[in-house]
Amino acid sequence: MGKLVAIVGRPNVGKSTLFNRLTHTRHAIVSDTAGTTRDRQYGKVEWNGKVFSLVDTGGWVVNSDDVFEEAIREQVLVATQEADLVLFVVDVETGVTDWDEDVANILRRAKLPVVLVANKVDNSGNAYEAAQFYSLGLGEPQCVSAISGSGTGDLLDFILDRLPQDQKEEVEEEIPRFAVVGRPNAGKSSIINAFIGEDRHIVTEIAGTTRDSIYTRYTKFGFDFYLVDTAGIRRKNKVTEDLEFYSVMRSIRAIENSDVCILMIDATRGIEGQDMNIFQLIQKNNKSLVVVVNKWDLVEDKSQKAIDFFKNAIYQRMSPFVDFPIIFASALTKQRIFKVLETAKDVYLNRTRHIGTNKLNEVMLPIIEQTPPPSTKGKYIKIKYCSQLPNTHIPSFVFYANLPQYIKEPYRRFLENKIRENWQMHGCPINIFIRQK
Repeated sequence: MGKLVAIVGRPNVGKSTLFNRLTHTRHAIVSDTAGTTRDRQYGKVEWNGKVFSLVDTGGWVVNSDDVFEEAIREQVLVATQEADLVLFVVDVETGVTDWDEDVANILRRAKLPVVLVANKVDNSGNAYEAAQFYSLGLGEPQCVSAISGSGTGDLLDFILDRLPQDQKEEVEEEIPRFAVVGRPNAGKSSIINAFIGEDRHIVTEIAGTTRDSIYTRYTKFGFDFYLVDTAGIRRKNKVTEDLEFYSVMRSIRAIENSDVCILMIDATRGIEGQDMNIFQLIQKNNKSLVVVVNKWDLVEDKSQKAIDFFKNAIYQRMSPFVDFPIIFASALTKQRIFKVLETAKDVYLNRTRHIGTNKLNEVMLPIIEQTPPPSTKGKYIKIKYCSQLPNTHIPSFVFYANLPQYIKEPYRRFLENKIRENWQMHGCPINIFIRQK
């Protein structure tokens, strides 16, 4: 099960630089100006065969009147509520400040592991200065230099040691796990209530720790599935929440622990930036997708022309991945509710589809011969045969070529589209690998 680690700290201590270093990306904007990061960044960290999620928050300023700083502070409080571990970043060059002490007081009260990270330790002299942070009462400071990468390997080892161990959950693998995700007020709670009904038939309920996702098994109307806990089912009391951030944190957890994601979009508002953020999370995690346009009962124009316009708008925003079902439903009136479940199950079954090697070559080789990979540097590229890898989490295909390094991403997408045209892979991601032969 995926673990969630949040980076917190006052402005300009190097949180975004550390995020970029640990995730091997350059997604977070880095600047000398304090308060640059006001939005969240989400990424994956892989170390020693283990993977966890990392969230970069804005700089935490306690007791400030600034409207942005207030919003950032709420985000960080949510992060401490939802994360499995917090990285509290401090600046060796500046030393201990009142802000650091205020933040440390809040973190000490949080019932989760905190790792104190002393950043900007660029030489051995700075390492001695890190000793002053013992006064914060959060244990030994881990000395790193985010800009050069010094000490980050030891830090990752330390994080993996402190992360809570997974509890063994007896979840049957062959039963699909559905997660209903979307931005606030898109109708997640309503559709879950519509799925379950008041006289819900709960066969078994398997709970992890309070911070892990909860799987609840439902058998109703011939459907047998696990519903992965989202913000609509289990809510923490007395949480001061930035709604958008709260939904992202919960979505990360729900998406990572599901097979099929049901993305709720509000028909009265159309597709917005927050919807795209959640869609990108689904793509990053290689999950199957069903898009549900909810509140269709509130739309005046329900003509086919309006439906086609809505579909095209969604496909345009989410391209190049456009092979997924879109259902126009209403959780309130229960319109097409069971169509959502049927489609989600079909999409789940598409993940398990296996194509025989003979059949695959019979269809794909003539297509490749007709449209071969473009030659690069005067080299003629020939794909000799292909096969589907067995026992993979998502359908994965290998194409064997003489010069695989010269086959670019557009041609991979071409191969993927041709597979989708000839076999039913609706709604599920596909991996395309090119190997030497």
